[in-house]
Amino acid sequence: MYPSFNFYLPTKIYFGYEKVKLLGELLYKGKRIFIVTDKGVKNSGVLENVTMVLDENNISYVIFDEVEPDPSVETVDHAAKIFLQESCDFLVAVGGGSPIDTAKGIRVVAANGGSIRDYSGVNLIPTESNIPLLALPTTSGTGSEVTMFAVFSDWTENRKVTVTSPYLAPNISIVDPKLTITAPPKITAASGFDAFAHAAEAFVSRLSQPVSDVLALSAIETVNKYLRRAVYNGEDIEARIKMSEASLLAGMAFNQSYLGLTHAIGSSLSGYAHVSHGVAIGLLLPSVIQFNSVSSLDKYMNMAKVIRAKEYQTHGIRVVDQLIEDVTRLRDDIGLYRRLRDVGVREDQLQGIADDTSKSGMWKFNPRLASSKEVLDILKQIY
Repeated sequence: MYPSFNFYLPTKIYFGYEKVKLLGELLYKGKRIFIVTDKGVKNSGVLENVTMVLDENNISYVIFDEVEPDPSVETVDHAAKIFLQESCDFLVAVGGGSPIDTAKGIRVVAANGGSIRDYSGVNLIPTESNIPLLALPTTSGTGSEVTMFAVFSDWTENRKVTVTSPYLAPNISIVDPKLTITAPPKITAASGFDAFAHAAEAFVSRLSQPVSDVLALSAIETVNKYLRRAVYNGEDIEARIKMSEASLLAGMAFNQSYLGLTHAIGSSLSGYAHVSHGVAIGLLLPSVIQFNSVSSLDKYMNMAKVIRAKEYQTHGIRVVDQLIEDVTRLRDDIGLYRRLRDVGVREDQLQGIADDTSKSGMWKFNPRLASSKEVLDILKQIY
């Protein structure tokens, strides 16, 4: 843990059931809104919660619904051109991490030109855009509504393009749990486990700090308590509210402390084998906790304590075993995959995935640095 720390959150957050009704007053400066979403959100009827408010307030808008899972750089660049052609002046992202990240990318390209590829890396966006961005998450998992990160797929090179800059964070986020009610069980499970992993990795990060630790532990406890309920009864309003809360807190935590080896390998895994992000994280997290435990035993003991409460054991090694057992059980209970082979990963891809892991910026924040061979060992364990 660092002896000093900073905490920066440029996003103004409105949290609450049916808070989407605030859109009219929050978008009063926008003359023509560019809504970024995907076909799933549009077909589910969730988007009508947004367009109805805009219609009631006579606010003009254009809908871009071509965002795919793990959005490509081409999609971002294409959408930015449409944004400019339609003379829009305000971005509204409606969906999970893919539409929100896409909207972040659109803002960068529309304001600065070029391709989103040009901004891959840390702090390569030259100036803050004057295009406002409002995020409306419809899943509980990515935390993208409050983070300064965006991840895109470059399928020509089978890699992930990660853009990191404080200029990426949305200006406003409306976290309305009502918008998550229609999220299917599989999406609820994958995104919810991703939120758990965000908190777990931020908590043991080399950049962990007191404020993010409190946020992370709260998210861990809440996901463990409510995710199963949200997956198996999507209309459980209390569970949806608590999962929205947990996702938000986890996003706030890793926005400060960053992530680690689970997400570094997961990024490489998604790039190489097209495994969806939340599924990749579910496959990896228990094994990464085992790998990290020798260097972060005290942190994992605290994590185990908030999950097990009265059943918590005091012996360090036993606590880690309990924690891995509990994390694995959570993953299995919500129906995520257990083995790489189950999601179509080939054995001959493992070495390439391992080699590419160290190229991720998240790798260096892991509490225990991993060699390519050690990453390969982890992959073989879960193959």
